[in-house]
Amino acid sequence: MASRLAQHIVVPICPEQLGGLPTPRPPAQIVGGDGLDVVEGRAKVMTKADDKDATMAFILGAESALQIAKLVQPELCILKAKSPSCGLTPILGVTTALLLSHGYNLMEIE
Repeated sequence: MASRLAQHIVVPICPEQLGGLPTPRPPAQIVGGDGLDVVEGRAKVMTKADDKDATMAFILGAESALQIAKLVQPELCILKAKSPSCGLTPILGVTTALLLSHGYNLMEIE
């Protein structure tokens, strides 16, 4: 993958960090739907260990990622699988849903 990216400008971002979450951070999951449901207010993002609501941080991070994408106009957004923010599978993440709804080309990696 790195050799294929060498001929492109890469802008690495982490929507969860952009939303104000720490690194490392507690694992979280979407409850009550998928990332689109979170964006539309029908589901939440909750931490797994202590069941704290992290929805607003995930939405803020997704909105920040979208703003960066609008500025950069990427050919492709490479996203992390199994992430409540960036996953396409097994569940659509919050940032992924927002980027898809704005027509960005997405690819998922493990």
